[in-house]
Amino acid sequence: MNGLTEFIKTLGPARVAAMGAVAAILIGVFAFIILRVTAPQMTTLYNELTLEDSASIVSQLESQGIQFQLARQGASILVPKEQVARLRMQLAAEGLPTGGSIGYEIFDRTDTLGATSFVQNINHLRAMEGELSRTIGSLDRIRSARVHLVIPERQLFQRDRRPPSASIVLNVRGALGPGEIRAVQHLVATAVDGLDPDRVSIVDESGRLLASGAGTDEDGLLSATLQERTVEVESRLRNQIEEILNSVVGPGRARVRVNADIDYNRLEEVTESFDPESQVVRSTQTKEEASSALSRNGQVTVGNQLPNADAENGGGRDTATMTEEVVNYEISKSTRKEVIEAGQINRLSVAVLVDGTYEPDGNGTSVYTPRAQEVLDRIAVLVRSAVGFDEQRGDVVEVVNLQFALPPQDDLLAESDGLFEFTRDDIIRFAELGVLFLIAVLLLLFVVRPLLRRIVTPEEKQPQELMIGPDGTLVVETEVPQEDDEEEQFVIEWLEQAKQEGAMQASSINKVGEMIVEHPTEAVTIVRGWLDEQVA
Repeated sequence: MNGLTEFIKTLGPARVAAMGAVAAILIGVFAFIILRVTAPQMTTLYNELTLEDSASIVSQLESQGIQFQLARQGASILVPKEQVARLRMQLAAEGLPTGGSIGYEIFDRTDTLGATSFVQNINHLRAMEGELSRTIGSLDRIRSARVHLVIPERQLFQRDRRPPSASIVLNVRGALGPGEIRAVQHLVATAVDGLDPDRVSIVDESGRLLASGAGTDEDGLLSATLQERTVEVESRLRNQIEEILNSVVGPGRARVRVNADIDYNRLEEVTESFDPESQVVRSTQTKEEASSALSRNGQVTVGNQLPNADAENGGGRDTATMTEEVVNYEISKSTRKEVIEAGQINRLSVAVLVDGTYEPDGNGTSVYTPRAQEVLDRIAVLVRSAVGFDEQRGDVVEVVNLQFALPPQDDLLAESDGLFEFTRDDIIRFAELGVLFLIAVLLLLFVVRPLLRRIVTPEEKQPQELMIGPDGTLVVETEVPQEDDEEEQFVIEWLEQAKQEGAMQASSINKVGEMIVEHPTEAVTIVRGWLDEQVA
């Protein structure tokens, strides 16, 4: 301890203060770097949140003591990356986020016991709208949705009933296709009793009408369906051809376009044929009738009307018999109904553009080489087999070999891209660590290192020069007091003047010394005279 104390005393107050400053700077810098490096990497928990959802989620995170950050004025919440999945499951169990809408949880409240039927109906309508908004917002291409339902109340003794309708406002990513729009319409229609899909109106965030909801439009629906059918057929055939060609010429070295002529006509034909030669007895009906009549002679008298009057009068009796037979025959009949739906392919046109081959020359430069005609013919055969080529139908397949504007990328570059695949968050993290490392190196080189060098390097002993002080005595240069800046400036000027006077005195002393050496006897006599004067 004594040695340490002596060492500190030898350093002086200035060096001790410099060492303390260096230590404080080092501790602060390295503490900041350690905190930044060991800080958890924050990632997005939820984005595009409403203020209500943000407040509810923040309350849940604070109650669990989880670190979080707010961004974009509360619309985004950031949490540690390793806790994202667990927090999303926990918040989903709590029904968060709600998307700014209220679902069926509105009926979980206990203060609805005395609510009227009108309030209950309104709450039911709000719950349906909220649940539909959440369901539509869960689709990939849709950020958020607002749903408004109009369900007319059925009145007593009312014959006609107005059908329900719905209007939807979507905030989409990009653009929705006809199929996706109809999917939203059917999704809402099947969730509401009595709602027809054609009475669902859809508008996007820019005010563009996606579905009018004015009623049934069979022609427009059929046209859209057939158009989608055409696009689907062309896309399917193109993908099949590209899959085969990528294995032959390499990925991205072929371009395929398919044009399909689709028949939009729908044909329904019913045929009935009868064969008269094939007859079958279906039913037989026989009818027999027998009748008898008495013939009388003479006029009609009262006697003729008496019983047994016929025998007395001698009249005759007429008898008649009739037989009728009806036979029904069934003739064989065949009925044939044929329906040809729209969407049949009338004709296919396929265009295939194939790039050539690239081989390095002696200098390592890639040289383009066209493909042989035999290879193109084989490719054409593969394409015809893939699309179901029908010559009678008038199908056309063209395979052309031309050089692409951009040559293929080097395989080494492709492999390196696969080895170092970093996300945007990883790149930002690496950049942050690099900046911190650069700051630490600069501090060490330009701040800490000079201070340490100045502290550790011992002070060089300057040759002490005898100076004549203000009182006429000889003093050492280091013994001159230095109190403050003004006094130091005065001392420096005095020292310069004293140095000049000292130089003159030194030259005088040298001359005196030379004279003593040259005349020692006279010098001794002078010194003895000075001593005698002092003694006297």
